[in-house]
Amino acid sequence: MHYELKDLRLFQAIVETGNLSQGAGIMHMTASSASYRLKNLEYTVGSPLFLRTSKGMMLTPAGEVLSRHAKKLLADVQTMHAELGTYADNLRGSIRLLANSSSLNSFITPSLARFLTTNTSVNVDLKEQESPTIAQSIEEGLADIGVGAGLEERAGLQRELYAIDKLVCAVAPEHPLAMEKTVSFQQILEYDLVSVEKSSSNFIYLSHQARLIGKPMRVRVHVQNFHSLLYLVQANVGAAIVPASTARQALKQESIVVLPITDVWAARELYLVHAKQPNQPDLVRQFAHILLNDPLVTAARTSNMDLPV
Repeated sequence: MHYELKDLRLFQAIVETGNLSQGAGIMHMTASSASYRLKNLEYTVGSPLFLRTSKGMMLTPAGEVLSRHAKKLLADVQTMHAELGTYADNLRGSIRLLANSSSLNSFITPSLARFLTTNTSVNVDLKEQESPTIAQSIEEGLADIGVGAGLEERAGLQRELYAIDKLVCAVAPEHPLAMEKTVSFQQILEYDLVSVEKSSSNFIYLSHQARLIGKPMRVRVHVQNFHSLLYLVQANVGAAIVPASTARQALKQESIVVLPITDVWAARELYLVHAKQPNQPDLVRQFAHILLNDPLVTAARTSNMDLPV
């Protein structure tokens, strides 16, 4: 059985008032909406919860059992919110965060969305930056926390594994490469490409790898984000090299084909770094802990990211 907290709160409001309309009012709902929710709850329980009488709504035996447990459950939820609120209340201030495009688009943006909606006293100055320069920026005090690929260990930095992601080749099902099981970067460079902006860390990184091979990247169009990039891939405008995690949804919809890239550099470990300072603000340490322990991120440290499913 699956119970919605909102339904249980409505149920308790009706119990306390003995009236459907008054219970709906407490929950800021219309009577018709409350009636619909109550019927769904009774369907889930498998039994009527109230007897409708001239004196109001009286609990059935099943309703009495549910009321006893719902009251305890809702009290526990309230206690949980209060205890967790003490942690959120202590987080206030501003954080300067640097991230490469892979971590930014695959992990950090979703993490920030969940965090900022519940921590209204924290502001984040987020900037994209190429991985090789992130660690130095943190050392120079230009930012508080950095996340990037292959960040080296430095004496003045605390470095922790953030996530594991792989670059993959995304093509339309009708693209010539779609028949391959794996593909090398040199093979990809034989075809037209679509890419994110020239200033993005993703394009800069791939341009460097292309220079090492000695072959140019034949980019037909640069776009602002991976969402637009995958749209163009689906339309067979060109092939693209993207983090595996960003291609997950399109792959589920079977609108693209994702190929593992055989080059060693395509497997990337993303690291989080911040300065080792005795007077490091608590906010920096706490925010780093929050980023590292986001469920999406922790899963990416243990799951196989070769082909997202």
